[in-house]
Amino acid sequence: MVGMYCRDHHGVVQASPGAVVDAQAGLLCGDCAALLDYARARLDRCPYGAAKPTCAACPTHCYKPALREQVRAVMRFSGPRMLTRHPVLATAHLIDGRRRTPAKATSRQPHRPG
Repeated sequence: MVGMYCRDHHGVVQASPGAVVDAQAGLLCGDCAALLDYARARLDRCPYGAAKPTCAACPTHCYKPALREQVRAVMRFSGPRMLTRHPVLATAHLIDGRRRTPAKATSRQPHRPG
């Protein structure tokens, strides 16, 4: 989602100063790369682990307010486009949105394997 947002809003090209290549998101500007790194760090520290609900349904606010607004802007832009560019991932996200939120996180569980 960050890759789509960055490409369509910032028009980063390989020769751009501060451009970063991410294995999953592709070519990103420095600001979008920092946002993606922050989001991944927050996911790694999520107390719900792999059972994490979507951010909209989560009782815990992981992001700082300013960065939360940036993530919302990325999701608002990229969410509808996911249906045409990555329909399987978009469908999986919609299904995840219907998942019940765990009552309370007991301890920090790893979100990603490895």
